[in-house]
Amino acid sequence: MKHVKNSAGRMPLAVRICIPLLLTLLCGGILLLCAIRPYELAKTYLRIGFMDSTGTSSEGGTAGLHITETDIDTDYTGKTAAEGEALIPTYGSQCAILEAKSIDLYVPVYWGSGSELLDKGACQTPASAALGGSGNSVISAHVNTFFHELNQLKEGDIVTAYTTYGKFTYTVTQKIAFAEDDESYLKTTEDDRLTLYTCEIQLLGASAQRVGVVCKLTDSAFYETQTDASDSGTASAEESTAAETGGDAQ
Repeated sequence: MKHVKNSAGRMPLAVRICIPLLLTLLCGGILLLCAIRPYELAKTYLRIGFMDSTGTSSEGGTAGLHITETDIDTDYTGKTAAEGEALIPTYGSQCAILEAKSIDLYVPVYWGSGSELLDKGACQTPASAALGGSGNSVISAHVNTFFHELNQLKEGDIVTAYTTYGKFTYTVTQKIAFAEDDESYLKTTEDDRLTLYTCEIQLLGASAQRVGVVCKLTDSAFYETQTDASDSGTASAEESTAAETGGDAQ
């Protein structure tokens, strides 16, 4: 009697070849997607490190932009007042340190826009109100560096802005999301607020969606002894000329 081979459980040769190939491609794709974000982070930090090692300092900036570092006291213990003058910084100067303890945020803020400043910290739109002043103070930063945890802020969280002329406390009142070309949250306002925003986290490419928070000014402590304006890169509103409008963080 002839023995008949049971081939019912055997897959065709083409299928046996294709399955390992497809699995290899799938695993490779997953590894590639997982590597994109660390690569973007590493690329940004390496660029920052390279810029710092090649002369981007308080004495000058890159690409013709004069970037000024400012000595900002976050432990001021002198006399303060509830009212005072909010100083307008010079373009490219560090104007504040922004802190949100709930998300371990502690970042320098520069007055202006552009890749050079965004590589060094957050940027405040020059068309917006000076911190502690009347109106809407607008600050943005890259989501893959300084504002990576911004979307973790919740209503009621505290955001503190330290400047050379005062300490200002803001309370998060609203989480926001808007399109890249929507400037409704960036315009001047009658109330005193702080608007923080960044790009929505997206695995591939740049996102056209922006996310952030709106914060209400809840406490102002103007220093009675201020750092000299010439040393801090600031000037009074009367002495400052109109600055150009700010750019967008990605």
